[in-house]
Amino acid sequence: MTEEPHGLLGVIDAAFDDISNARHGYTPELIPREVGRITEVSSGIARVSGLPGVGFEELLSFPVGVNGIAFNLDEDDIGVVLLGDYSQLHAGDDVVRTGRVMDVAVGDSLLGRVIDPNGRALDGLGAIASDKRLPIERRAAAIMERAPVTEPLQTGVKVIDALIPIGRGQRELILGDRQTGKSAIAVDTILNQRGQDVLCVYCAIGQRAAAVARVVSVLRESGALEYTVVVVAEGNDPPGLAYIAPYAATSIAEHFMEQGRDVLIVYDDLTQHARAYRELSLLLRRPPGREAFPGDIFYLHSRLLERSTHLNARRGGGSLTALPVIETEAQNISAYIPNNLISITDGQIVLSPSLFALGVLPAVDVSQSVSRVGGKAQRAAYRAVTGDLKLAYAQFEELETFARFGARLDDETRHAIEHGRRIRACLKQPESDPLSVSAQITILLALTAQLFDPISLQQMASAEQALRVAAAGLPSGLCARLVSPEKLSDADRASIIAFARRTLDGFLATSSLAGHASPDAAVPPGPAPDATPGAGPVP
Repeated sequence: MTEEPHGLLGVIDAAFDDISNARHGYTPELIPREVGRITEVSSGIARVSGLPGVGFEELLSFPVGVNGIAFNLDEDDIGVVLLGDYSQLHAGDDVVRTGRVMDVAVGDSLLGRVIDPNGRALDGLGAIASDKRLPIERRAAAIMERAPVTEPLQTGVKVIDALIPIGRGQRELILGDRQTGKSAIAVDTILNQRGQDVLCVYCAIGQRAAAVARVVSVLRESGALEYTVVVVAEGNDPPGLAYIAPYAATSIAEHFMEQGRDVLIVYDDLTQHARAYRELSLLLRRPPGREAFPGDIFYLHSRLLERSTHLNARRGGGSLTALPVIETEAQNISAYIPNNLISITDGQIVLSPSLFALGVLPAVDVSQSVSRVGGKAQRAAYRAVTGDLKLAYAQFEELETFARFGARLDDETRHAIEHGRRIRACLKQPESDPLSVSAQITILLALTAQLFDPISLQQMASAEQALRVAAAGLPSGLCARLVSPEKLSDADRASIIAFARRTLDGFLATSSLAGHASPDAAVPPGPAPDATPGAGPVP
């Protein structure tokens, strides 16, 4: 009985001895931290004092899990762009330096996911599992690290692949007024990359949540989401998220490009990006420039789009093709932001609201659209048929304008107008319905050979659809030659034209029967359904 207290005291003494030894053996490590204070919080920005060593664009940590980017380094305080919900931040809260710049998770785990510019999942499928991150602002590839654009990027849209081709590594601007189908062209291009070994990144900037959900739904239903990353900064998000969204999306795409893969990135749209940057700049009291935009707005977009390129073999041979979208007002393509982007990119696809109103979809204005690089990457089969087609379509547009004055036209002019109307009818294409190369070449060759000319305009849609369906039955060897870099041989050309003529024979017979009631069935009187009043031939 007398040993129990002695034994208990011994256990306690031994425990205290162990604690004492651990205390003496522990060497405290002092980690210095720079902590500042919020002096002011406003719409999407904060002003911070007490961080003299912070660097430009350094990431700062705020309470409640909000990050910010040091944007203005003034003498007395720092202007910070906030990247999250700032409603819980107040003056006097602590701000801590992180010692790093803003970065984003990259890797194959992002494919099929919908994320925000911070890398957080928005699709309810759990957190993003990635062990690699890249800064959102990165140096563009040097000139000597780049290779010429030599391989086409098929959009599946006839009027673009034929007349305004895009190459892998090119930057092609899509611009037009509101609600003219800009996003539809970009989404159709993503849909057409299925089976083409091209990964896609869709960056929605300042879009409505319903519009983004609709795009994601289309991608998922078409099976395109499995090779696509969707980066979303919604319209009700802080302007800081809209500002960093395209840079974060580009870093995600660059990771795939540096692995030697071909990538397509869509910025939808850079108008909202410019407005977000203008908002941040005015709140931070940066001096405004033309149309109240800061003077460095050109550099904002040029350093973004300069990262799209085709790398040489030493760098892996990958490519990053950019399709920036921009919104114009009253078709004013010479406004500040559209003019800047036209000078940065390698061509533009201009959408016309007048063509959209006439039902010519996609409403591409061929006369104002141009591709300054993609023609060199266009497939040889296209080049063999599109030269005459573009000239005939341009002549038709001029003659159609002239015919509106009611002048009498000779037979040759009437024929050119009717042929142009059929070109326009064939270049129409439904949304989310991309065409294969073989189907496009078959339709374009039939147009060049004027096989559609005897068919009435009312039957053009049915005739074009029948030819498209029939093109799936072309011999596999012929289809392989169409996508090869070899020129289209005379034998293949004749074979496709004969195939198209047999397919369209039924429509020719129907047109001839309908033409008994009119002396000229090939040139129906009055304006075409997709033409403006007065554009038809005068009897």
